[in-house]
Amino acid sequence: MPTKRVVSGIKPTGNLHLGNYLGAVKQWVAMQDAIQAEGGETMYFIADLHGLTEFIAPADLRSQTIEMTATLVAAGIDPDRSVLFNQARVPAHSELSWLLNNVARVGWLNRMTQFKDKAGKNREGASVGLYDYPVLMAADVLLYNATHVPVGDDQKQHLELARDIATKFNTDYATDLFTLPEPLVSAAAPRIMSLRDASAKMSKSNPSEQSVVKLVDPDEVIADKFRKAKTDPELLPATLDELAARPEAKNLLTIFAALADRAPQDVLTDYAGKGFGAFKPDLADLAVATLGPIRDEMVRLLDDRNAIDAILDKGAQKARALAAPVLRSAQEAMGLIV
Repeated sequence: MPTKRVVSGIKPTGNLHLGNYLGAVKQWVAMQDAIQAEGGETMYFIADLHGLTEFIAPADLRSQTIEMTATLVAAGIDPDRSVLFNQARVPAHSELSWLLNNVARVGWLNRMTQFKDKAGKNREGASVGLYDYPVLMAADVLLYNATHVPVGDDQKQHLELARDIATKFNTDYATDLFTLPEPLVSAAAPRIMSLRDASAKMSKSNPSEQSVVKLVDPDEVIADKFRKAKTDPELLPATLDELAARPEAKNLLTIFAALADRAPQDVLTDYAGKGFGAFKPDLADLAVATLGPIRDEMVRLLDDRNAIDAILDKGAQKARALAAPVLRSAQEAMGLIV
């Protein structure tokens, strides 16, 4: 096993947008390069089993899994360098999850804030899968003895749960089977907000098309959305602190810096004292130059869905080979192999 193995998953949502790209996909590509430069290994999966926690039409789930795979490859995930697959092709995820359900405690799950947020006031009507999916998340990473897992602020609690489950399993069954994964926090991962209301995250569910830049948008649409993005009449200041009370301006600066792989302060220095009449056209050009090639490659890949299927199958074969001995060792530890 490599000294560092990074494992991460993403749900197969359709109509991916700029926030998805900058907040997750771009980070995965950077990790692929950085971790492998250190002699480590990266494994990325489409979390289609997690996609079942709320009803989704089967045809939509299949289509979105293919679309997500094409997006990852188009953005720079190399299936010859990273193990890229979808959960459903590796049954060991579900099998280990059931074993870990008997180690996890109800009290632990009751403390998971994500369930409370997603279930809202209708907790009794939520699926058992929505309540229990943090255990599947634990299985996702423990199955491969991941050493590091990329996490955002909203996922730190789930990684702690995975560590608790691993510790209890190792203690209960007198084994050192499971590695306790460490969080991998990327300071570069930005929080991208709506182009029309910077108090809300960029989301495909927003009724305003102008609020979200989709990865499938044509060049002229991308440029138009940035030109019409909500701002304020003030000039850009010299320091980030001066943007604290200007959320729309700060959001556009964050997007520019993330697309350009530059520090926000460096970008701000270039435009200090200038208005958005100068800033927004440059941002639009940068967005088109960055996102256009990804869109074109994604469209090309989606023209041959059999090729995408072959990529997922190849990755799943690798994942199954890595998962099999870990699952068997867990079964043996629990007395299931006779």
